[in-house]
Amino acid sequence: MPVKNARDRRLQPGELDRLVAALSKTRNALVRPAIMLAIETGLRRGELLSLAWADIDLDRRTAHIPHTKTGYARTVPLTDSAVALLRAMQRAGAKVFPMTPMSLKLAWNRLRVRAGMPDLHFHDLRHEAISRFAEMGLSTVELSVISGHRDPRMLFRYAHLRPADLARKLAGRSWEREVGSL
Repeated sequence: MPVKNARDRRLQPGELDRLVAALSKTRNALVRPAIMLAIETGLRRGELLSLAWADIDLDRRTAHIPHTKTGYARTVPLTDSAVALLRAMQRAGAKVFPMTPMSLKLAWNRLRVRAGMPDLHFHDLRHEAISRFAEMGLSTVELSVISGHRDPRMLFRYAHLRPADLARKLAGRSWEREVGSL
C-alpha cells in the first residue's frame, strides 16, 4: 500500500542558485545559515532551532542532537560547508539559531516565493540532504546515522536518487572490467 503523504521533491538544476540569490535579500542574518545548514546536515526544522553551541564540536566535525522527533538522540557529522557556515556565524547566546519556529516559517515562506519555488517545503531540504549523501556513496547504515531513521523503509522514503546522475556514475564502467567474468 503506497504512503499517501510521501514526497520526493528535490532541488532541480538552478534552484539552489535561486535560493541563494533569494537568501541574499533576507533581512534576518540567521535565515541563510539555517537554510544552508539544513541542506548540509538533513536536520529537521525543530532540530535546527534547538541546536545549541554546546552540542557542536567543530574540531570533531559533529553536532549532537539530543532531542529528535523519534525520541532518540543522535550525533551527525558535519560537512566542510557546514563547518564553514558554523565558524562564520556570530555567537549570540546558547542557541545557534535564536529564533522562534514561527519566524523561521514566515521567513521560509517569503524566501521560497521570492525564489520562485512556492511548492518547495522546508522538509524537502531534508530529502535533498539525505539524497545528496546517498549520491556521495554513503552506505545505508551511514545514512541512517545522519538521518536518525531506525527503519530502512523510512530512510528509503528520503533518498531520491536521480536516474540521470546514476547513469553518469556508471558511464565508462562495466561488469567485465570491475568484477571480471563469473
